[in-house]
Amino acid sequence: MVAYNRWQERSARREAQKAFASTHDDVLLDGRREPSLGIRHEPAPAPRPPSVSPADKIDYVIDLGLTRAASRAEIHEGWTEIERRFSRRAFLDEQSSSHLRAAFQLLSRDGVVSDAELLEFRSMVETLGTRLGAVVRAPEMRAALDAARELDKTCVETDIQVALHVVGIGHAPAQFANQPFEATPREDGVTLTIDVARTPEPARTYEAMARAGRQLAQAGGGRLVDDQGRELDERALAAVGRELDAVRQRLAGCGIEAGSPLALRVFS
Repeated sequence: MVAYNRWQERSARREAQKAFASTHDDVLLDGRREPSLGIRHEPAPAPRPPSVSPADKIDYVIDLGLTRAASRAEIHEGWTEIERRFSRRAFLDEQSSSHLRAAFQLLSRDGVVSDAELLEFRSMVETLGTRLGAVVRAPEMRAALDAARELDKTCVETDIQVALHVVGIGHAPAQFANQPFEATPREDGVTLTIDVARTPEPARTYEAMARAGRQLAQAGGGRLVDDQGRELDERALAAVGRELDAVRQRLAGCGIEAGSPLALRVFS
């Protein structure tokens, strides 16, 4: 295959998380028990770029209206505990000196967060709100999780990677160093890949990758093949390009532009 879905990789990651997740019962939101999908915790979370804003169906957002003046040091001291617990999935959107939004990313390539994780996040934010003297407004959790799970189905189906193999040319030259696709040396040539959802204008990038692969194969007396070693002609390459544009459009229909900061968050 030239293009393949990352569903198996996603499934393997989710199963691994289940295997290592806590054996304690989840706190239930509506009497149903959901499988726990653990979030990886890091001792010191990396700072999130200030341009990140919460997105519908992707982030669960709690509004905090401050009723008294609170210093930035006081706010961030309280927020650090939450950020440390949930790592880069949690971020604080400071609308003004009196209005904060605490956001929790509900889905990524690891899947959708569990009921218990979201409930814990909400509880920690409510505690922070009480400490800051804020009016806390939190949306209904079940509806937010259901919407995230529905969106996750589309994300799984559109999580495509494309691989082209140039074989019979020996080691790959350094000409691929600054290209928008990835080049991985192999024993008899090079493998060129793009991660579709994380690539801006994936169809155009794919065309550039296919063109570079053809030129390299011709110059080195090699062949351009798929994962099964079948040689790829112009018709096969063009068909994949059309498929990738359809994937891009489907993601855009969900509000996720391929290669955008939002796509990089969701497909991480």
